[in-house]
Amino acid sequence: MSGEPLDMELADASELAGRIRAEIRKVLIGQEDVIDQVLVALFAAGHVLVEGVPGLGKTLLVRALARSFRGTTSRIQFTPDLMPADVIGHVMYDVQSGEMRMRKGPVFTHLLLADEINRAPAKTQAALLEVMQEHQVTLEGRSMDVPRPFMTLATQNPIEQEGTYPLPEAQLDRFLLKIQIEYPDEAQEFQLVEQVTRGQVGDGLNIEAVEPVVDAPAISSIQASAAKLHVDERVTEYAVRIARSTREWAGVALGAGPRGGLALIRAARAYALVRGRDFVTPDDIKFVSLPALRHRIQLSPEMELEGQRSDDVLRAVLAHVDAPRM
Repeated sequence: MSGEPLDMELADASELAGRIRAEIRKVLIGQEDVIDQVLVALFAAGHVLVEGVPGLGKTLLVRALARSFRGTTSRIQFTPDLMPADVIGHVMYDVQSGEMRMRKGPVFTHLLLADEINRAPAKTQAALLEVMQEHQVTLEGRSMDVPRPFMTLATQNPIEQEGTYPLPEAQLDRFLLKIQIEYPDEAQEFQLVEQVTRGQVGDGLNIEAVEPVVDAPAISSIQASAAKLHVDERVTEYAVRIARSTREWAGVALGAGPRGGLALIRAARAYALVRGRDFVTPDDIKFVSLPALRHRIQLSPEMELEGQRSDDVLRAVLAHVDAPRM
């Protein structure tokens, strides 16, 4: 299928989104909000920054999501010696043919897992963020599009900071959502251990239970449907007030810019579609506010010394800003 994605009825798009969600939940246990947020980012045509300690299922999530729509996936382990060519590809001389050959990098995929992105230097981070923004790669003056849909899931380990290169605020702003993966509760962890160890050698990621629901062009159609969801002016004003309040909040050194309000609307439309509605409610804005804004604000040193986190401030902002009555 080529060209513009076909328009898809909202009911069909919502039904397919629900089926994809159900397939992923077969193998990823105890991360319901994380699954919803990743689907929101995918259907909003955005990228996500995932923060969590190793072993909580980030790679499993990417592989299961890709299998659900017959998509391709690749993984890059970011290290201090990783070069931009290792990400986007390079042109090399073929001795046998005497011609220059192009080797495409791992970004030419549908879902890219950028593991521990903060371990690579700024120039390598910039190479990835460029393709995230432009959806294309330029090699030797030739521009090449990456497959659609294209989503980057970049991870950060919040524990180990030695030898890392933190992403600047301007680059963090390019991610639609920042998702935090927490440990499962005891019952979920028991189910996880039992499922992985039942008749299986080693601890490999088994995604055979995930059935393909759609194909890649259908995901592009779902994205087009999400973009058409109705957003009342009062809901848009609510999102803008939330973003602007972060700039005026005591203890916030840097608040969310205009991209914050845009991210709230884009993510809320996709979440409404996931929940089976053709309109956005203030509750949709509230649900996406923490992942959409937590990486767009910077607390003052005093607030950090008091043990405050971005999520604490955002919850206070949401409690302060009145939601419209629909």
